[in-house]
Amino acid sequence: MLQDDGSSSVTSSSPLQNLSMMSSLSPSFGSPYQWLKELKSEDRGLYLIHLLLTCANHVAAGNIENANIALDQISHLACPNGDTMQRIASYFAEALADRILRSWPGIYKALNSTKLSVVSEDIFVKKMFFEYFPFLKVASVITNQAIIEAMEGEKMVHIVDLNASEPLQWRALLQDLSARPEGPPHLRITGVNQQKEVLEQIAHVLTEEAEKLDIPFQFHQVVSKLENLDVEKLRVKTGEALAISSVMQLHTLLAHDDEPQKKSPLPFKHLNGLQLQRALLNQNTLGDLLEKDTANVFSPGNESASSSPLSLTTSAKMDGFLHALWGLSPKITVVTEQDSSHNGTTLMERLSESLYFYAALFDCLEYTLQRTSLERLKVEKMLFGEEIKNIVGCEGVERKERHEKLDKWFQRFDGAGFGNVPLSYYAMLQARRLLQSYSCEGYKIKEEKGSVVICWQDRALFSVSTWRCRR
Repeated sequence: MLQDDGSSSVTSSSPLQNLSMMSSLSPSFGSPYQWLKELKSEDRGLYLIHLLLTCANHVAAGNIENANIALDQISHLACPNGDTMQRIASYFAEALADRILRSWPGIYKALNSTKLSVVSEDIFVKKMFFEYFPFLKVASVITNQAIIEAMEGEKMVHIVDLNASEPLQWRALLQDLSARPEGPPHLRITGVNQQKEVLEQIAHVLTEEAEKLDIPFQFHQVVSKLENLDVEKLRVKTGEALAISSVMQLHTLLAHDDEPQKKSPLPFKHLNGLQLQRALLNQNTLGDLLEKDTANVFSPGNESASSSPLSLTTSAKMDGFLHALWGLSPKITVVTEQDSSHNGTTLMERLSESLYFYAALFDCLEYTLQRTSLERLKVEKMLFGEEIKNIVGCEGVERKERHEKLDKWFQRFDGAGFGNVPLSYYAMLQARRLLQSYSCEGYKIKEEKGSVVICWQDRALFSVSTWRCRR
């Protein structure tokens, strides 16, 4: 890992041994937190974790004055272009501050009234995520192979892409289909995206590629958010063999059924800043934390109610949408989702889960790009930072990033009449080969219930599962 000031072991004289005293300090104590600036890298990282959890507890309790003190301390340690923990802390602190501001709607709306959303920047950031991380590339390889296997011998193939944002996957599929022994099918792709410019760009690239390969091809554009999608607009025709692909989209439908969920059997009081800090005292870096078994640390990914099959909350919107897809009789449906429990009812539960998840993603970038990289900063701020802000700062229908574990998706699809299709040996082989092409050894892949979970070290980050209709 790239380091700016090295690492050192925590000793009995470490400032972290006096966390209780440190966390009670106020801005009026001497110089503005000079002692914070003198913390070494690992001490600073652990104290930032403590401060974030302390601040979140104050925010959840409505204690804005103490939350402000914690945020002030974080500002002296966090930095969006520093080491991994400094960068993460910057975005989680911003998310907590955003949550506070939302309690004053007038102030919040005034501060955000002139905010610009540039489509080209959004496209660029998603392209960078695709390029620098292997997750979506692995998902694309698996999806394409599953479609090829399901569509063997079919002459009319229709693919519905519920999150059409990148043409590279379908261009590769066109090339694979052109090499079929029986010849390519007539291919129609329906792309769903709320941005017309994105769909037009994809249509141009794929139409050009299909002409080169002499494949009969049509691209149908549906400009819509997934939550507002009318399946009739997909124009599925009799005689077509249908495949559906959904990449990191289905979880957003859960926002429309924001009903009380079952409470965690493990109250969050078991994970406070001081206890977490003590458990991590012997860990040298955040990377070490992610690489090691978290059995001795309360890891929400392993123990929270959000991960429990018994805590699945029914969703009328999700159930209705999955049943609508089932009604289209797809031969294959491939789903890629973030594999983490970010849909808990409490702020503290979501914050701890997302802290582990995004720490792994930020760690990936630490091994991939220099800290001064503009591309890295944009991905962290415009993609990860916005997701963190949504998970931590929002409630109700505004909270769209409701990621769930693979077990939950198994329950939802099973309840909607779908049966899981185990991935083939060849699909797994292709996925493993792709990961091996990356020079970094931190990326791992594992099979789970016939599906794939893509990991950084031992932290599950994304899942890919395939489904067919039960009749």
